[in-house]
Amino acid sequence: MSFASVEAVEQALQSIGEPDSAVMAAARRRQDSLTKPRGSLGRLEDIALFMAGWQGRATPRLDTGKIVVFAGNHGVAGLGVSAFPVAVTGQMVANFKAGGAAINALAAVAGLALDVVALDLDQPTADFTLGPALSVDECLAAMSAGARTVESGLDLIVLGEMGIGNSTAAAALAARSFGGSATQWTGPGTGLDGEGIARKIAVVEAGLARHRDAPATPFETLRRLGGREIAAIAGAVLRARQLRIPVLLDGFICCAAIAPFASENPAITAHCLAGHRSAEPGHIRLLDRLGLRPLLDLDMRLGEASGAALAATLVRAALATHSGMASFAEAGVEDRE
Repeated sequence: MSFASVEAVEQALQSIGEPDSAVMAAARRRQDSLTKPRGSLGRLEDIALFMAGWQGRATPRLDTGKIVVFAGNHGVAGLGVSAFPVAVTGQMVANFKAGGAAINALAAVAGLALDVVALDLDQPTADFTLGPALSVDECLAAMSAGARTVESGLDLIVLGEMGIGNSTAAAALAARSFGGSATQWTGPGTGLDGEGIARKIAVVEAGLARHRDAPATPFETLRRLGGREIAAIAGAVLRARQLRIPVLLDGFICCAAIAPFASENPAITAHCLAGHRSAEPGHIRLLDRLGLRPLLDLDMRLGEASGAALAATLVRAALATHSGMASFAEAGVEDRE
């Protein structure tokens, strides 16, 4: 599957399905029959109902799921917005493929396959303080690459990213999508000091000023201020919605990828769970604007789908209790009613 045109992207955003309410009602009846006080498993019950509605199964499962980490390089990285050089993106991709990164360990814990998709690492995006980060065709190609990772039949897809400089792009995307100053959305990323953060804020401000008069459509915002890995995440989220596949999002950059689309159609996040609240300061504000409540809050800020992969273990726990517990009738336990 590919997004052949901007019109195809816009159509995907507007033509979005809803969870199966009848299946969710059946799943709720099962929850209410299990040997526990109703609602006593809290958000685990909510997760099970969410998964049921999108999978179309009153007893949802996680047999076929995967993590996808998209990688891309950014032209603004040359402006001193990161504590690490651009070469680290490719080096970390090699580490992912060799099995030596945190996401490899966490994917194993979550029992999920890991795909790593590197997008033209030898061709960074353009510096968005001087012009659009991506051409129309480049953005469509990146979104299509993301969409192609979402196969029909997946029970869950977990999305993450790797790209030196991409928290700068994320801050610019969030600010243009939802308003507010560059200062409100810009944080230390990979570990910048105060001087580095000030430099990063200036870059975000310059990018916003450069594109102030550009069309404020979701696609234009994405291509002007985003990156290939960010556009790929957006494409994957849109395709997953078309296929009714639940999505587990990672941190600030991953959530910023869908900010332009959510600003126009907030319902685009309905099939998404937020894996965690990142330590990046703008993430909690962004989650609020997206209408997403994080499953975890562990002060993580690594990226590479690490927080979302860890949250996938909670999804497994939610489904295990939903499907594996006995009902009051099965256990011979007297219900309160």
